[in-house]
Amino acid sequence: MIGDVIGKPGRLALEQLLPGLRDERGIDFVTANGENLAGGMGLTPSTAEALLAAGVDVITSGNHIWDKKEIYPYLERSERVLRPLNYGTHDVPGRGWGIYQALDGTDLAVVNLQGRTYMQPIDNPFTEADRLLDEGSEPLPPVRLVDFHCEITSEKNALGLYLDGRVSAVVGTHTHVVTGDERILPRGTAYQSDLGMTGPLWSVIGFEPRTVLPRFINALPTRFEVGEGPVVFNAAQIDIDPATGRALAIERIQRLVEP
Repeated sequence: MIGDVIGKPGRLALEQLLPGLRDERGIDFVTANGENLAGGMGLTPSTAEALLAAGVDVITSGNHIWDKKEIYPYLERSERVLRPLNYGTHDVPGRGWGIYQALDGTDLAVVNLQGRTYMQPIDNPFTEADRLLDEGSEPLPPVRLVDFHCEITSEKNALGLYLDGRVSAVVGTHTHVVTGDERILPRGTAYQSDLGMTGPLWSVIGFEPRTVLPRFINALPTRFEVGEGPVVFNAAQIDIDPATGRALAIERIQRLVEP
């Protein structure tokens, strides 16, 4: 599971690293958060297709999925790009979860949720997860991966513990800052507060410092630009028992890609 991929530098780094990582580590399924892929904000059909062609099986997203209007019809027709489930269903394009097949033949579910603290006041991710897990016409397969796109660690911690034993993994995205708290929760769910970004290392969460610093120095509005230079690739590899859906191990993966 790969964190937020930032712009062209992040995409190129992923394209360079992912095929080798899949072979080297015997990885059966890959998710990546793509909401910052198109120029740092949003996703387009062409950037989505590039990520899928590079070896990503499912693209998750978050609040920036709506930034590029051309993605709306693509969300309707592509089952491999998700938007947060708890935006609801009324006049909202796309889907918030899906069932897929890993390379080894295992069926699995990927669920995309978004937090509400300091973010849009959308539907409750906790009760929407309940609805999906407990009230569906058919049970989901045992292997269940959750990308929780969320601002604060306490809300992420809370959802991880709330879903412990009911899903295989809850990993956070959105802050672009990798956390070192990866662990297996008591009932068998792998957890990490934030996967971190795949984007320029010498940047402010992926963006060129000169376009960000004025906001902190004098509060003037600026237009963010994606940073340049070396790119850090951040992900987590999670080993899961396909029969029970319990996580067996979680390992942070970090690589540096020079331009």
